[in-house]
Amino acid sequence: MIETLRPGATAARARIALFDFDGTISTIRSGWIDVMVPMMVETLLDLKSGESEKDLEAIVREYVGQLTGRQTIYQMIEFADQIRKRGGTPRDPMLYKHRYLELLWERIKDRVDDLRHGRCAPEKFMVPGSMDLLNALRERGLKMYLASGTDDAYMKEEARLLGVTPYFDGGVFGALDDYKSFSKAILIQRIIGSAEASGDQLLGFGDGYVEIENVNQVGGVTVGVASDEPDCLKVDPWKRDRLAKVGAHYIVPNYLDQQLLATLFPK
Repeated sequence: MIETLRPGATAARARIALFDFDGTISTIRSGWIDVMVPMMVETLLDLKSGESEKDLEAIVREYVGQLTGRQTIYQMIEFADQIRKRGGTPRDPMLYKHRYLELLWERIKDRVDDLRHGRCAPEKFMVPGSMDLLNALRERGLKMYLASGTDDAYMKEEARLLGVTPYFDGGVFGALDDYKSFSKAILIQRIIGSAEASGDQLLGFGDGYVEIENVNQVGGVTVGVASDEPDCLKVDPWKRDRLAKVGAHYIVPNYLDQQLLATLFPK
């Protein structure tokens, strides 16, 4: 089912499609927020600020959600700021990031191992309809880019395991240690600056606040993927509200509805 938030928006002129990765194509890292948030809440609780666990969880979920789509380090920088606000002395945000990745790896390592050894089909860890959508966009001649806030080495390996890398002839980009040197906004400006496309010729797909905002800012059309992971068969209300707030043109739980392409590319 497609929810239309901004009627009349089409991608008829689109030349470029920009995709987020986790939660937009891949569900390998499904459940990451249930690793990151408790890690942060536990530390903040230890500071004895007088806030309840429930209150702290709401605060953490809010800023984690706003920063979803940017490199993971930005969530850790905000986490360090939250510690400082409560009188604590934070560690280097990169150390928090490494701790989070260690905890997340424990959650997802069996999924990655199953894919590496062919014990499951890639589609098991993909948003339903992803391959059909990628094939359809390629047939229409769109150049595609894949950009993620997940570390470059990890997301490139996971994209390879899912078999989607060949579709992204524009490139596959993940987070770098020098996090200020690359972002989705920087990539969009490179595309526009190189005259590959004007802003209104961009079509963006993402489940995070950032990529939807970035494409909207240059006049592109955006599809917010509000999947209730890991099954991705219905809309997650929390994701939906955040994506609507930042201006998504359309909201979908997955890519199974054939009307999506007809809506984006009307005859």
